[in-house]
Amino acid sequence: MAQFFIASAAVSGALAVSFGAFGAHALKARLDSYSLDVFETAVQYHFIHTLALLAVGILLLQNSELALLRSSGWLFLLGMLLFSGSLYVLSLSGLRWLGAIAPLGGLSFIAAWGCLAAASWKLAG
Repeated sequence: MAQFFIASAAVSGALAVSFGAFGAHALKARLDSYSLDVFETAVQYHFIHTLALLAVGILLLQNSELALLRSSGWLFLLGMLLFSGSLYVLSLSGLRWLGAIAPLGGLSFIAAWGCLAAASWKLAG
């Protein structure tokens, strides 16, 4: 599982850099300020949680039996898909109803951080 999360973080990081560059160069002149802000928010959260996923993968290298770490990794992936994914599509398509999906991704992020915090207590104890 550690290898999967580390590899997923590597792919996610490459995508976040690509999307960030795409937004800064190709979309800047094409999107209104609201849509560009939404796209930039998606990239920012994508990057932050890619690093969190990488940390989970690294922690799993030495603590592979800890279910809370595995749960955290899956929740970070789900959060990136739901939160950043919906915001990417919303900003490019203008489909405002996609904004209703983003809070589900936010809840996934919160749960992932909670699992990571709980795992840290187990690791320290």
